[in-house]
Amino acid sequence: MATLDVRPRLIDALSVLRNRVDAARFPLPLRGAARARRNRAELLAQLDDYVIPRLRSPQAPLLAVIGGSTGAGKSTLVNSLVGRRVSEAGVLRPTTRTPVLVCHPDDLHWFAGPRVLPQLARVWVPEQDDGGEGEYAAGGGLGRGDYGVGVHGVGGPAAGGGRAVVGGQGARMAHGACAERGPHGGHEGHGVHGGERGHRESDGGHGLGACQEGPGGAHGVVGAHGVRAAGCEASGASEGSQVYREREREREAEGAAEGYGCGSALGGGGAAGAGYGAYGGVGGGSGVGLGRDGSAAAVGGGADAGMLTVRIETDPALPSGLALLDAPDIDSLVARNRELAAELICAADVWVLVTTAARYADAVPWHLLRTAKEYDVTLVTVLDRVPHQIATDISGRYAELLQRAGLGHVPRFTIPELPESAGGGSGLLPATAVAALRGWLERHAQDPVARAAAAERTAAGVIASLRSRLPALAGAAAAQHAAALRLAGRVEEAYERAAERVRQEVAAGEVLSGDARAHWRDHGLDGRSDELLDALTDGLTSLLTCAVDEADERAADAWRRDPAAAEVSLTAAAGASGAGGRLGVIVRRWRRCLEELAEEETREARAGQAGERAGSVEPEESAALLATALLGGRRARTAGENLADLLGAQTALRLCERGGRLLAIYLERALDGERERRLAPLDQLTVPLDQQAELIAALSVVQKEKQKEKEMEKQEGMEKERPREQRQAEERARAMEKEEVSG
Repeated sequence: MATLDVRPRLIDALSVLRNRVDAARFPLPLRGAARARRNRAELLAQLDDYVIPRLRSPQAPLLAVIGGSTGAGKSTLVNSLVGRRVSEAGVLRPTTRTPVLVCHPDDLHWFAGPRVLPQLARVWVPEQDDGGEGEYAAGGGLGRGDYGVGVHGVGGPAAGGGRAVVGGQGARMAHGACAERGPHGGHEGHGVHGGERGHRESDGGHGLGACQEGPGGAHGVVGAHGVRAAGCEASGASEGSQVYREREREREAEGAAEGYGCGSALGGGGAAGAGYGAYGGVGGGSGVGLGRDGSAAAVGGGADAGMLTVRIETDPALPSGLALLDAPDIDSLVARNRELAAELICAADVWVLVTTAARYADAVPWHLLRTAKEYDVTLVTVLDRVPHQIATDISGRYAELLQRAGLGHVPRFTIPELPESAGGGSGLLPATAVAALRGWLERHAQDPVARAAAAERTAAGVIASLRSRLPALAGAAAAQHAAALRLAGRVEEAYERAAERVRQEVAAGEVLSGDARAHWRDHGLDGRSDELLDALTDGLTSLLTCAVDEADERAADAWRRDPAAAEVSLTAAAGASGAGGRLGVIVRRWRRCLEELAEEETREARAGQAGERAGSVEPEESAALLATALLGGRRARTAGENLADLLGAQTALRLCERGGRLLAIYLERALDGERERRLAPLDQLTVPLDQQAELIAALSVVQKEKQKEKEMEKQEGMEKERPREQRQAEERARAMEKEEVSG
């Protein structure tokens, strides 16, 4: 009971840790960043797929993941352990693209939801009575024939839908689909058989076929050998017929080799037309393959066509409490397959590594073996396809390698090379060949002590590995934050220098040069005030643009010398090419505000008749004089004097002070805006300020809770041992009494 009281707090601490790991980011190309991203993904997979679900549901079935190299015979081994073909095996590589999970029917509820592998959509099939060679009896789910895959779209005979395998490659050598009429819908009776239209053949041919419309049923074309597209129309669908007609023309013209599914909304009991919809190919969509009664859906809740899936099968021959998962190749040429294989291994209570006599020394499986040892994963190895003549020699060498790697204690099973495993591994191995492995798995699944020990060991190993993995992750996070601060500091420094340059040049009167200076000279000779303001506005815009360009060049040069900025674009993301236009807008806004300020002060001066000519002065002239005084520096000393003559000394002084503050605000706003644009690429990288501290703090809490759990378990063990010690003491006391009496 004490342990149960501690376990929820440990789960909560691990959940917080998981969220902190998920929030960590390593976007900058620093040394070790790629490794940190891999470690983060691996840790998330272990926490999401295994540790937290296992701690929450310790009574869940034991999950054994069958993993290994390409062509090692994983699928054949799974099929042989189950006793029938549940996973496709063959000579084409990679064979296993969609992982297959097999469990006892009573254990299906443990894997139907997102308890483990939450990132994978569930694709499951109902239990079969015919050994998997024909269509499935129940509606919905994934249809399998002798070869290829289709999707059930209607209910079974009991549900009123017939046995319809509708899709590009369906029943019987994948050339067509069989359909029978049900009392409540389905196909009319002769349907698609892949031969000529309307023939009542049970096997697919190479021609065309069309489903006839049944009462409330489906209506579409199935791609017999991929020649035609598949469309669908149910009682509640509105696009099926049009899709059928359009795609029939398209596929006939193109002669494509795959069927398409309509993927539109399905009505009651309608058939889903989906070539490979359930496998993430073309077709599929929300509600693909949904049976009439909603049971045994091909993709639960609807899944996108490209979504990764795990196919779930049930078989009563597999003992309750044990589930097998056939994973993709760990050394697959397809990167996503390798990543998926690693994720699946992270979800394992027991990892069964399958290798062969020819590839047992390859680097990839040994890297994973060392990782499994580091995390103290419950591990089993299978040396497959070992020729009889060299079985003893190969087995001995493999055992020696395991011993050198510190894995000599790992259970090791050898499977000889048999005719059933040749030719791509399409057959089932004899029961005797896998009996030892099956017995080991069954014992650990059905014996409560062994089962708990295997699961607890793997979970405890992962939690213990956090002690070294989290500090490394936190260190990488700290390096990312330091690099982001360093890059931001280069931009900040460049723009501080730009701001200082602008202040100095404004004070020196650099704006009052060129056209602006010429207009100022003409202003005393009845020049126009608006032309002077235009020239000053253009001059200030040019000054700001030059300062920003110089800051960008200085910052970009610093970023080019910093490896952390190799993948961060300073100017492209900032839109630096439009800086002049943006700065011009801000300067014109400043001008309008300056004109409003001058108009306000001029109006008050008129009312008070403060200056000699206050009654006749125009606001535009006051604004031009004020702008000249603010931007002209020593070159425009007379501008202030003229302004005082117009408005009075006190008003002119107040106007210059307010105008100076307004100019400083807009200059700062202009430069700050451009600086923030240059920093935007760093802000988008989302390198949190305190992610290092949060990771370490979360690890500390987990370690404390784990230590409390260990102490409670130790205390419980002592409580259990105490009665035995008391009994032994009592027995010793009675024995001593007997000796005294006899004496």
